[in-house]
Amino acid sequence: MRRREFFAGVGATALLSACASTSSTRGALQAAAPAPLVPVQLSADRIIKITVCTRPFRAQGPRLDVEQIGSKTVAHNYGHGGSGWSLSWGSSTIAVRNALAGGERRIGVIGCGALGLTSATLLQRAGAQVTIYAKDLPPQTRSTFATGSWTPDSRICLAAQATPAFKQLWQQMARTSYLTYTNLLGLAGTPVEYVDNYDLTDVPHAQAVAGQRSTIQFAELQEELIPELMTRPHDLAPGSHPFPIRYARRDTQMMFNLTAYQRLLVGDFVANGGKIVVTEFHTPDELSRLSESVLINCTGFGARALLGDQSLTPVRGQLARLIPDPEVHYGWSYNNVLFIPRRDGFVVQDYGSEDKGWNDDTVIPDRAEAEHAVAVIAGVAPRVESA
Repeated sequence: MRRREFFAGVGATALLSACASTSSTRGALQAAAPAPLVPVQLSADRIIKITVCTRPFRAQGPRLDVEQIGSKTVAHNYGHGGSGWSLSWGSSTIAVRNALAGGERRIGVIGCGALGLTSATLLQRAGAQVTIYAKDLPPQTRSTFATGSWTPDSRICLAAQATPAFKQLWQQMARTSYLTYTNLLGLAGTPVEYVDNYDLTDVPHAQAVAGQRSTIQFAELQEELIPELMTRPHDLAPGSHPFPIRYARRDTQMMFNLTAYQRLLVGDFVANGGKIVVTEFHTPDELSRLSESVLINCTGFGARALLGDQSLTPVRGQLARLIPDPEVHYGWSYNNVLFIPRRDGFVVQDYGSEDKGWNDDTVIPDRAEAEHAVAVIAGVAPRVESA
């Protein structure tokens, strides 16, 4: 995830129509007035778990082609880096179109993470009979351990690989996904919501961004291609905000409460006649045992082992999860650490530089890193008086 863009924010309205979102840009949306801040309890003894995910990065972007593997037609849908949830509906729309192109209406989906669940849902909406085959189900899938924020260009490809054709494809996926998420606002369990965020710096924001360095140049596409879906950040005058840091920039961010969101997707899939089979595939040949002749492959980083896809690079990401408070609707970042007020557990992450975790597939939690992150973010918590 490109963290400095987390607080650049995206989207702040459910009133955009499909027509408006696909038209020419009409200027960034203004952020609404911030909600009153309430106190946040942050300390190492409130950590309830530490999770590690492996983001499946591909330098050229997600794999969305169709391949014949033995007797099976396989539409691929994996390799989204840190943008899996954010682009899932748009990416899966493409994969479903590819899978249905031959007229088959019994489709198998491999994987039950962000891309597998959305692919299966869209297949059902198109009238297909769908079975999900997966080794892990939520909450054990890698997607469960994502940060849970709208970041559609987070490690989506290398800057040098962002060709005009890819930009057009990415924009299509981002817009489709964004519009779908606006339809999930206000549902029971709050699977999707917006929160205010504050980017805290010791020097003016522009100076802080200019001083950041990364050895890996990821594509940055949001401001260029979907500016009208972004809220405009507001610099707050020193002394006008409750944080003990001189400079603060406020914005609004779409956030996913993944526990509720995954329950919604799985529940709807099963209620609509979908089947889930727990199984594991070790080689492509094992796909032959499935009864479906057409499959959508949503195995994420697992595709490197299953298909031998060496184009996938693991990018490690660790989250400290803390006891949540449903009254807290704002987050902040400082010194490469961020706090996200998810309802299914506060998220604190030391995200470091852009290339932190690069080519690291280890999944053992680092307690010291988690406690350091909590200490940093707690040290700049807003000075808010309890009611």
